[in-house]
Amino acid sequence: MSSDTFNALIAEGTSDRYEVSMRELTLDSLPDGQVMIEILYSSLNYKDGLALTGRGKVIRKFPMVCGTDLAGQVMESSSTEFRVGDKVLAVGQGLGETHWGGFSQRARLPASTLLHLPAELTLKQSMIIGTAGFTAMLSLMALEHHGLKPDGRDVLVTGAGGGVGSLAVALLSNRGYQVVASTGRRELRPYLLDLGATAIVERAELQQKTPLLASERWASAIDSVGGQILASVIASTAAYGAVAACGLVGGADVPTTVFPFILRNVSLLGINSTITSKSIRVQAWDRLAHELSPRKLEMIASVAPLSKIMQLSEQLLAGGTRGRVVVDVNA
Repeated sequence: MSSDTFNALIAEGTSDRYEVSMRELTLDSLPDGQVMIEILYSSLNYKDGLALTGRGKVIRKFPMVCGTDLAGQVMESSSTEFRVGDKVLAVGQGLGETHWGGFSQRARLPASTLLHLPAELTLKQSMIIGTAGFTAMLSLMALEHHGLKPDGRDVLVTGAGGGVGSLAVALLSNRGYQVVASTGRRELRPYLLDLGATAIVERAELQQKTPLLASERWASAIDSVGGQILASVIASTAAYGAVAACGLVGGADVPTTVFPFILRNVSLLGINSTITSKSIRVQAWDRLAHELSPRKLEMIASVAPLSKIMQLSEQLLAGGTRGRVVVDVNA
């Protein structure tokens, strides 16, 4: 491979039918943008798994280099905000959907999609966090804006063994909240307790259909699952509490009623990490850089080469991964 070529995992075809393969591309093939980046790390998210396997309508234009996240350093820039050698990151912002994404050794992107890497983080650490940690932080910020404070009451995290859930447990516990983690995998209990959970609740318990209003158990919750689990969480959230909903691995339909909302003043807060204003992105990443310990980040992470991502996507969608998969795009 010459200095004018690079490897990328690219989807080619149409939204009805496309193929994903590793290709050697030229720098001339990169889309227009103000900043060219040498990518060192990316990460594997649930949305990436849907895109790579064709199980979700994620990709909006073709051909498309997949990958929602990236971290690397600037090679060329026509932007006054970024200079050659700057370390940068990008999560969401249309990467892998409308902008060529992070499963590549090179990218050229609009400056608006990028942020400077916080000084407290390494490039690898930023991708341990990635979209999952960014989503967890947006959820925490939304709950705190709603009025959540550490007061000894339980805050629930569903899907706690996944990326969003693992990072949510770590973030909440760091802020002094009493965290209850929900998982269907018994082998993850020691891991979740080490991340900061004070108790574990079985996923099967939350998957059961609940009364329209159940006993008040949760001061608030971060839910990355959706479906019946989200409905059960809403029914058991305490008066004036809130649930931050940020995922749908358990289904998009939520069989609930208006009773928790109009009788208990429960709030449902929707979280979208894909399109977020720059000021909120900067605020979230500043907090992420200061509120996650390196030890817990290393606990959450595994590293995989780009060549293994298709296999890992199947494993991720089947619920067989733990925490975060960091992608080394040069391996």
